[in-house]
Amino acid sequence: MERKRKTQIFMIMIAFVLFLSGCNFNSSESSSEDNAAAEGEAGKVLNISTTADIPTLDSTKAHDGIAFTVLNNVNEGLYRQDENNEPVEALVTEHTENEDQSVHTFTLRDSNWSNGEPVTAQDFEYAWKRVMKDASPYNFMFVTAGIKNAEAIMNEEMDAEELGVKAIDEKTLEVTLDAANPLFQSLMTFPTFLPQNQKFVEEQGDQYALEAENILFNGPFTLVDWTHDQGWKYEKNEDYWDAETVKLDAVNAYVVKDPAAGINLYETNKVDRIVLSSEAVDQNKDDENFETILEPEIIFLRFNHNHPVLGNKNIRQAVNMAIDKESLTDVILKNGSTALNGVVPEGFFNSPSGEDFRDLNGDFNTGTLEEAKALWETGLEETGETEVTVSINIADSEDHKKVAEYIQAQLEDNLPGFKLDIKAVPFAQRLEIEKAVDYDLSLSSWGPDYSDPMTYLDMWLEGGSANRMDYSNAELEELVSAARTETDLEKRYQMLLDIEKILLEEDAAIVPLYQEGAAVLMRSKIKNLLVHPTGASFSYKWVTIEE
Repeated sequence: MERKRKTQIFMIMIAFVLFLSGCNFNSSESSSEDNAAAEGEAGKVLNISTTADIPTLDSTKAHDGIAFTVLNNVNEGLYRQDENNEPVEALVTEHTENEDQSVHTFTLRDSNWSNGEPVTAQDFEYAWKRVMKDASPYNFMFVTAGIKNAEAIMNEEMDAEELGVKAIDEKTLEVTLDAANPLFQSLMTFPTFLPQNQKFVEEQGDQYALEAENILFNGPFTLVDWTHDQGWKYEKNEDYWDAETVKLDAVNAYVVKDPAAGINLYETNKVDRIVLSSEAVDQNKDDENFETILEPEIIFLRFNHNHPVLGNKNIRQAVNMAIDKESLTDVILKNGSTALNGVVPEGFFNSPSGEDFRDLNGDFNTGTLEEAKALWETGLEETGETEVTVSINIADSEDHKKVAEYIQAQLEDNLPGFKLDIKAVPFAQRLEIEKAVDYDLSLSSWGPDYSDPMTYLDMWLEGGSANRMDYSNAELEELVSAARTETDLEKRYQMLLDIEKILLEEDAAIVPLYQEGAAVLMRSKIKNLLVHPTGASFSYKWVTIEE
């Protein structure tokens, strides 16, 4: 997820001024410093930067953090996350369960779509069945939630119409689970469970959610402008059921791929929050608005398991051991990221007895360069090769380019005969290349969808939308299935630990690189900007701006 030198700053500034004019986001209300005459209005506008465009605004197809954040702020589901990242009632006024907690009944509050039509229980039933019908990237979330028949539908053994969701009437939604599921309510905050207006979706056809005018809104904000690859603008939704809570008038989001440009935008009061590049950390670490955040997002390398050389376990282990991850985080990134030798990050989830998952399972595939070279030679022997040239698929962000260049140097220096080419593409294209498994290596990221280690562990099911590397292991599949229904928490936790061991110790299926950190500058006047560790990254509903 090549830096500009200081002599290029002036050109960057000129280019971005032209960009702001083209987007028409920088109105007289955008900054109190820029327009003291409009001081009252200016204090209600939040300006942020983001690293990429929105791949899609169709909640049944979205599968990335940028889209999830936008959907979280322009739409409303049954629940949303609060300041403690706990589910709070959104469109729900009453939630009841039967005795064995397998049937959940929701009563919906009165609320409307942006075209004036009411939001109904049918909107949820339609959207959820559409997720399953269209084999959407996040249909596995319905299996994780334990919704009746979801797994059979995903396996094409049943029809999507048989999903355990039913609109009893306009205001009553009934959801049937295979069994009681402690994760169910928290999962309802996830964007894949948002409603959709069937009539509008079908009228839009293949144009649905491609532009701001091709989507309906029922959340705290509406999207009034979306200039692809440049940015988008939210405005307060005056018809939102809880509009009195929303204090912002607007939020401007700018796509800024070059961190050097982002710093200049911050320094000239064009944006209120930026994530710093590693070069900028030393220059800004003494700023009173500077902080580092250790996030639950992981960065890792995927292997195409069909590749004649990368399909070899010894080769994969060699690649893992040949990369100095501590130098990557401490010398190259310098943003609070930490080296990672597991798939479940540090500080994310504790066992029933209170021990951190990472502490319990320890590190995998660590070793010396000598051990890496020995594994490399063994792998080459087994595959009948003497040298290997492969490419790495990355998003075209500055940080990912820097990480890829570091990995390239490490592997080419430490593994004789290894040659790595870097192929940088737009973020959305990187995802499509992964989904098609049309790569050798891919630099990937994964943020948790919900607060449980399973969000990192069931990614690797054969044929699953998050697998994206044609990996499979029957024992892992069995353990994931068993853990989903295990009610003994200690026993279940051991299953989760064992799943990670299969993935990394037995198969060395991926290369964990680091746990994402963020070095951030955010103006002290911005209050109550909620940053969530799971699902959508940000909520703007409660943001206030001090004068």
